Amino acid sequence: MRTWPPTAFVLLAVLCLNLTHLDAQETAPSSEIAKSHAADEPAWMQDAVIYEIFPRAFSKQGTLAGITEGLDALQHLGVNVLWLMPISPSGKERRLGRLGSPYSIRDFYAIDPDLGTKADLQALVQGAHQRHIRVILDMVADHTSWDSVMMTHPNFYQHDTAGKIVSPHGWSDVAALNYDDPRLRTYMNDVFLYWMKTFDLDGFRCDAAGMVPTSFWNELRPLLKSVKPDALLLAEASKPELMQHAFDLDYAWPLLATFDKVIEEGAPATAIRDTINAQNALFPEGTQHMLISDDHDEPRATVRLGIHGALAATALVFTLPGVPLLYNGMEVGDASASGGPQLFDKVDVDWTSAAIFPYVPVFYHALIALRQSSPALRHGAIVWVHNSQEQHVVTFLRRSPEETDLIAVNLSNTLFRGTIETSAGPWQEVSLASSKPGEVALPALSLDAFQTRIFRIVPPSTH
Repeated sequence: MRTWPPTAFVLLAVLCLNLTHLDAQETAPSSEIAKSHAADEPAWMQDAVIYEIFPRAFSKQGTLAGITEGLDALQHLGVNVLWLMPISPSGKERRLGRLGSPYSIRDFYAIDPDLGTKADLQALVQGAHQRHIRVILDMVADHTSWDSVMMTHPNFYQHDTAGKIVSPHGWSDVAALNYDDPRLRTYMNDVFLYWMKTFDLDGFRCDAAGMVPTSFWNELRPLLKSVKPDALLLAEASKPELMQHAFDLDYAWPLLATFDKVIEEGAPATAIRDTINAQNALFPEGTQHMLISDDHDEPRATVRLGIHGALAATALVFTLPGVPLLYNGMEVGDASASGGPQLFDKVDVDWTSAAIFPYVPVFYHALIALRQSSPALRHGAIVWVHNSQEQHVVTFLRRSPEETDLIAVNLSNTLFRGTIETSAGPWQEVSLASSKPGEVALPALSLDAFQTRIFRIVPPSTH
């Protein structure tokens, strides 16, 4: 969660990354954390495709009912987990923008009446479940609005030396909660349990998780898992200790930063491999990260990276190890938040972008369908493959007993005509929006600017 004014969007991505990365560095993982094993995630998580929804922006009406009306389209797209950004009323005191941040919560037990009612949320969750789509809710445990109903309990909040309640992390529109108070912990535990039990939610995305004491999350997890053992707990953090016991999934923020450095700034494509290897060395064995190239805290990827650069980043999100995230509108090339993240007003997704970029929906549908049909892409091991232009091109294998996939992505606006260090085949190209299926004669390889090509070998025993 970030609540800087929209005019500060140029600094937003840097501040977002640095703030959480500093939090992780302050509690630098010991060798014991790195040698430990991550908490057991739900069995279904490796098959997940998460779709983040900003309820204000997703539909013209900006309501929960508007999301329910879109469930058929989301099912057709192929996503199977919906992440709803916060749906509780936003605070009015010290509000930013016209509507305020959805992460400045006035009442954790309420639904913003502008979004709908309890019955609307129940209908949304039931409709999603009927389509085999899970629903997780964004929860804010780090802070509240300044006019929160919880202000009647001043000990729930952090105070400065003069006795005044403080804002956390420089976010002026919110007040910092105090987890030294055991009554606050009980209150927040009850909030999470209420939403899961009342609405049959499938888990939570936990905002600013790295800024809340890890001990709270360690206490909360078994309570939630006792209600729904296969619930998903997603941490907005890049903090190794959170993955030992508390969470099933966190953010691949360092990789997001690397995508931008490579595509925007011309850093070598080998930085992708280096970042992943560095993260693997820091986190507990088996840690799963959510891969992102776009979300509500960033200027749209189509703006940062260009439409073709955004598709190249998306290709990596869906083919590297981890769980992919789509933010509403990516699948049509939306650029409605071209001036930066629009958390404080109503800026609708421009669904008409599909007519401007007709190849974008085709690409997303093909890529999601490919991942869902490929054991190698969902949970196969990764093997890095050298190529003759590693400044611009990243190549790697994903291997499972059923198949081996070779992924090649050009992260530059220059053509690639070269070779890759892999066996001669027989490789079959897998069809994407810009490629034609059929047998190819690797190791010779060509890629257009920002093009992705995927090839497959199926062991004879599995034909």
